[in-house]
Amino acid sequence: MSKVKVAAFSVSLDGFGAGPRQDLQNPIGVRGLEMHDWFFQTEVFKRMTGQSSWIREMEAFKTIGQSSGARGIDNDFAAASFENVGAYIIGRNMFGPVRGSWKDEASGESWKGWWGANPPFHNPVFVLTHYGRASLEMEGSTTFHFITDGPDSALSKAKAAANGKEIRIGGVSVIRQYLISGQIDELHLAVTPVLLGEGEALFHGINLHQLGYKPVKVVAGEKATHVIIKKS
Repeated sequence: MSKVKVAAFSVSLDGFGAGPRQDLQNPIGVRGLEMHDWFFQTEVFKRMTGQSSWIREMEAFKTIGQSSGARGIDNDFAAASFENVGAYIIGRNMFGPVRGSWKDEASGESWKGWWGANPPFHNPVFVLTHYGRASLEMEGSTTFHFITDGPDSALSKAKAAANGKEIRIGGVSVIRQYLISGQIDELHLAVTPVLLGEGEALFHGINLHQLGYKPVKVVAGEKATHVIIKKS
């Protein structure tokens, strides 16, 4: 049976999983990229930037990817986050800053994600959205499927596609939905020494203890503290 997990998800010290006011210049909201510095320094990330053009799609990343990358605890957790994944579920905000209906879909000019022609997923990705769109096949075995009938439908489709492998959940609002419904089995949070002050709060109004979640492991990395939370 497929495990549903959150992996390598960066959280600020004050509990935000994304900054405010997402746009083309701020893909994870204003100052959101600061939370991901631990990941940007890893060997795993440097390998990804060499294999995909997505790094060139974001001007905010222009100084990243100039060395071979660091090995260590952070890198081990980053690498583990991609192991045995058979499908992803993300929100529309994580897919891109586009709002409303998909413009120019018929001409093929619609937004195709932050990651360029070869996204780093290499598996089916189910995007929760209110606006339908045809599935989008990309290089490297990534196909985006746009799901308009809710998180339960997305999870059902992801489980079928994963074929027993794990399903990785991404995006603050999507994680919150699946947490509230108790459908996430495990969370790996990378807590970073950043105070955003505003943005998308990951756990606001959610009683994790009441939902049966508890921390089972805490490991100090080079640039983040890694916390594993499981549902009992």
